[in-house]
Amino acid sequence: MKTMTKNFTFSRRNMIRAAVMGAALLAAGTSLAENFPTKPIRLVIPAPPGGGTDTMARLMAKAVTESANWAFIPDNRPGGGGNIGFDQAFKAQPDGYTLALGESSNMIVNQFLYHQIPFDIEKDMQPIALLARVPLVLIVSASGPYTSVDELLAAGKNKSLSFASSGNGTLAHLVGESWKHKLGTDMLHVPYRGAAPAMTDLVGGRVDMFFASIPAALPMIQAGKVRALAITAADRVAVLKNIPTMQEAGYKDMEASVVFGLVGPAGIPLTIVSQINTQINKAMQNPEMVKQLGDMGVERTSGSIGGDASFFAKLLREERTKWEPVVKASGATVD
Repeated sequence: MKTMTKNFTFSRRNMIRAAVMGAALLAAGTSLAENFPTKPIRLVIPAPPGGGTDTMARLMAKAVTESANWAFIPDNRPGGGGNIGFDQAFKAQPDGYTLALGESSNMIVNQFLYHQIPFDIEKDMQPIALLARVPLVLIVSASGPYTSVDELLAAGKNKSLSFASSGNGTLAHLVGESWKHKLGTDMLHVPYRGAAPAMTDLVGGRVDMFFASIPAALPMIQAGKVRALAITAADRVAVLKNIPTMQEAGYKDMEASVVFGLVGPAGIPLTIVSQINTQINKAMQNPEMVKQLGDMGVERTSGSIGGDASFFAKLLREERTKWEPVVKASGATVD
């Protein structure tokens, strides 16, 4: 009986001690969040200056600076398809002062594409806020004969069509592979080192088509150098309101968007994660920012954009489930 009493007392003491420690940690996290940030936030951009990831990162940083008066220090760390920048960000102190701007390739696809990555994307990364989903647009050379998706595919009955991408494992590549599989036809994938050289060869007629991101393709569409045939969004976008969706063009289950989001190292206190998420959503919903993104072909709708960190994490899991079999079926790998 004495032993049972001692064990009960010991257990009760442990429970009380754990409760006190839990309350202390919660209070500490709350205190950190209330005072956050007390210094500039390093924003790792795992891509070179001037591209889509860099543009999105700097737009976000500018919006939050204006909205919340937070200071960001952009730090471009390109290489390894984004893995180099992510590796640095995820090994930083999980205090909210080192964040990174991720996109589909490095947050979703790379783990299935690369033989070795110096981190575990699902264990070492903390999803924080979903910034935008950017649809792709199927484009062809404006000097070519194709004015619709059906005309393009009809030509494929007499010759082998080729599709460009901005690199192995990019969403442009995976969408092309997915479409090829759905059609049951043969298409040659031609990877490039980025969207710019792919666009140059498309205009010159050296490749037949390209699923390009709308912001990358828009200037060339507006300049009359390429012709837009369809977009991979669920609904039409305002900046290309006369261009049908792939479903409207007669091809179902072809929705795809490049996902952009803010992430950090795992272990950031959830109170700080929540505060960053709140400020990001507030800044990105500013009417001026919504218009600026809309002019680029990036639309923010309440159903697919925003939400808390768990919403973003769930989306990433769904996207990985969607694209893993496509990567494996394509046979694409990077050493």
